[in-house]
Formats: sequence, C-alpha cells, structure tokens
Amino acid sequence: MATADEQIRVSDTVKRELDRRRRDGESYNDVLQRMLEDDRDLLAGFGRWSDEQAERVREAREKSKQKSKERMRRLADNG
Repeated sequence: MATADEQIRVSDTVKRELDRRRRDGESYNDVLQRMLEDDRDLLAGFGRWSDEQAERVREAREKSKQKSKERMRRLADNG
C-alpha cells in the first residue's frame, strides 16, 4: 500500500458510507478509486454475489431442476 500524498476532510456521514463500502484489506483510497471506476461503468456491481450467495442459488437451481425432472418422469409414466 502506498503512503498518503494528500489528506482530505470528509463528513462523518461520508466516512460511515466509506466504511460500509470498504472491503477486507481495502484502504480508503482503494474504496474511493473503486467507486470512481464503478461510476463510469453503468453495470458495475450489477449481479455480483458473494461466493456463499452464488452457491446457495446454484444449489436451489439444481434442486429445482431435479424436482422438475422427477415430475416429468411421473407424468410420462402415468400418461
């Protein structure tokens, strides 16, 4: 991590928001830089899930697919 070249003052509200958006290991400079980069990309952050969220969705999707296959087999056997 680089040392600070400049200091800026921010309100308590802005500091709390930066803290909220701060990821593990990020400096305030990292947070601000990411936010400024994201600001240029309209889809930045869209659809991002944590690994845990993504895994839960994958598992739920797989269960749903299995239920659907079983239901189709039952319908085919009874038809």
